[in-house]
Amino acid sequence: MKKFIHIDMDCFYAAVEMRDNPSLVSVPLAIGGNSRRGVLSTANYIARQYGVRSAMSNYHAKKLCPDLVIVPGRMQVYKEISTQIRAIFKRYTDLIEPLSLDEAYLDVTDSTICKGSATLMAEQIRADIYNVTGLTASAGIAPIKFIAKIASDENKPNGQCVVLPEQVDDFLAQLPLGKIPGVGKVTLEKLNLKGLYTGADVCAKGVNWMQQHVGNFGVSLYQKCAGLHIGQVSTERVRKSLSVEHTYEYNKTSLQECLDQLPLLLEELTRRLQKQQLEQRINKLSVKVKFANFVVTSADQSYHQIDTAIFAELLSKAYQRGNQQPVRLLGIGIGVKNEPQQHLQLSILD
Repeated sequence: MKKFIHIDMDCFYAAVEMRDNPSLVSVPLAIGGNSRRGVLSTANYIARQYGVRSAMSNYHAKKLCPDLVIVPGRMQVYKEISTQIRAIFKRYTDLIEPLSLDEAYLDVTDSTICKGSATLMAEQIRADIYNVTGLTASAGIAPIKFIAKIASDENKPNGQCVVLPEQVDDFLAQLPLGKIPGVGKVTLEKLNLKGLYTGADVCAKGVNWMQQHVGNFGVSLYQKCAGLHIGQVSTERVRKSLSVEHTYEYNKTSLQECLDQLPLLLEELTRRLQKQQLEQRINKLSVKVKFANFVVTSADQSYHQIDTAIFAELLSKAYQRGNQQPVRLLGIGIGVKNEPQQHLQLSILD
């Protein structure tokens, strides 16, 4: 029987800022850029009570919470703390899959620490993190990987949730499909239209029905809801894409204004490509456009190197879909070929 722990730091960036500046502890706080069009990366729990959340524009967040304090992020500090946290993880297992700076999966199946109890290990890991960094973390513990991730959100902040093997069936049966990783808003709406709301609904339809009416994703979803998808921790993360984007303080009102932004985006993308040494592994070029009405579209084309003309064509193609709507955000990116014979068809929206 597998034992997975998912550790998720509590409002990580904001928590670091509150730790380092106690005057921020009792105010609604968010991390983001200075412009009105800046996008928030996280918010503390006081701000979240007003509906403020990550990926929200500063302008919208301020409308919801006029007293919101927005401070710029300190990425280097967050990376240093993340390194400390991962060093703690390694005290318990070498099977660690970081998802970001502030969360990771741990496979502790074969760990003998805490007499092999994953529940006690999670408690001790959280205590270690607090003792070293002064920050709190939440945890989920389960015999199935994705259930551990869902469970880590159940008792936030500074708590943990255990799903025992004998509880898995009931947990999955009652599980709202929107909580399953990979089921986004659009997918959930499509599933709801087919009468699928919980894990029990999916299991009742059966795998053949799910494949016929939902496709290959339906098979994967059935396997998860039936408790057949155990999962495994991947200690090596494979980069599938690389992109850069910019939200503009003032909308771009014409195609030419958008095209004029390409050189700066290309410069940043090229710099990141060189830093990651990915120039020889490009297999796709992509463009992303977000319009003033928040509709997002993308266009892409298979190609093996950076090409300004192709990016311009893709941008023109995407722009035309907006029916003259002003543009608030532009992004460009590449798909990465990870194996000699493997061509990943990825959009910058993935």
